[in-house]
Amino acid sequence: MSEEIINKVAQSKLVTINLADYYPKEKTMLFDLKPFLFMELILKEKDFREALLKTDWSLYQDKIVAVTCSADAVIPMWAYMLAATYLQPVATEIIMGDEQKATEQAFLKNIQAINENEYADTRVVIKGCGDLPIGESAYIEITKKLRPVAKSIMYGEPCSTVPVFKKK
Repeated sequence: MSEEIINKVAQSKLVTINLADYYPKEKTMLFDLKPFLFMELILKEKDFREALLKTDWSLYQDKIVAVTCSADAVIPMWAYMLAATYLQPVATEIIMGDEQKATEQAFLKNIQAINENEYADTRVVIKGCGDLPIGESAYIEITKKLRPVAKSIMYGEPCSTVPVFKKK
């Protein structure tokens, strides 16, 4: 009784997407306005502008930069804008918030850049396990991206998937 073992998973036309492939490769750094404030409470325009001029912006080269103010101070909007004018030529991405939020926003941007037409009428499996911290927002984003075009969307591994969507 020697029957040939057939790998049905390998023969299926499932396309696997590993969201880890879209995780930002750049390091995320924090740019905190707190040290630029007088007594860490008050923004003095002249001092702020001078401090920004003296800042070593090369530290942020090719990084995702999270801009925030960790002090409980009222910061005028133009101050964030001014900081962005210095960061924009060197940083790959500038996002308002903490480092976690910046990484998440850059991650979602990478997913949004996927050409969904490549997955038209295909059966897609979104890989579910890995070493990187892939949050719920990434899974929602890829689902929103693929639902209009994919034949079906599943979660997990090709040998054990959970159906999420099937085109009728």
